[in-house]
Amino acid sequence: MRVLFIGDIVGTSGQSAIEKYLPQLKKHYRPQFTIANGENISNGRGISEKLYKWLLNQGVNAITLGNHAFDNRDIFNFIEDAQSLIRPYNLPKKTPGQGVRFIKVNEIELAIINVLGNAFMNASQEVFQSLIDLVDTVKERTKHIIIDIHAEASSEKQAIAWLFDGKVTAVLGTHTHVQTKDARILDGGTAYITDVGTTGSIQSIIGFKPTDVIHRFVSQLPVRLEESISNHVLLSAVYLDINDRTGLTTRIEPIYLTDKKYTHQPTSMKATEI
Repeated sequence: MRVLFIGDIVGTSGQSAIEKYLPQLKKHYRPQFTIANGENISNGRGISEKLYKWLLNQGVNAITLGNHAFDNRDIFNFIEDAQSLIRPYNLPKKTPGQGVRFIKVNEIELAIINVLGNAFMNASQEVFQSLIDLVDTVKERTKHIIIDIHAEASSEKQAIAWLFDGKVTAVLGTHTHVQTKDARILDGGTAYITDVGTTGSIQSIIGFKPTDVIHRFVSQLPVRLEESISNHVLLSAVYLDINDRTGLTTRIEPIYLTDKKYTHQPTSMKATEI
């Protein structure tokens, strides 16, 4: 199975990045299934029914959310009927929507789980025990399980990955909006990255106007952050090759697409001899 997972889409610039780069990615990688985190797609806060349907029309097959899942109140009008939308599982039991979805990819059933971290985040149910119970149940139905861990602390994301190494297909971090350089396959065959990154304006601080973010830090006052709208956009994602028989990952490749002006070519360095 070939899966593409796109990091947090932020506002209008994020939509532009999807329009600009997703067709190229589809042509190059030929994914059988595409997932995107859409919790910031509506002006940087939440998701609307119009944008939910727009993402599906763009070729996204499933949409995960996060701590801003319900910031746009339009979600209450359609979440119960949105079969391709996954909100955090470890919210209170009466929260609308579903925290896990089972979706057929050809003849294979893929389970997609969305959870919130606990460290430095708004209160939610304990993530570790919630996932232990859920994964045990899901594995009775399918070996193909992708977890979107929407969390602040890198150590918490790593702990989730190592806890479920060999038991799930991938543990993919979202929320911090900066792609980390640690994409790898753990010993048991589970793919991992601390954060997939953001999809939106590259002339921004995590998708928002730099002036607003700086003012919040300098003044230490509550400042409403506005999305950064720019022609210079970025798409962050990871591509997964998954073994159809075992449900484990054989390849994870981080993707970072933007204008050549902003593309960084790493310098090759030799290890110092000791």
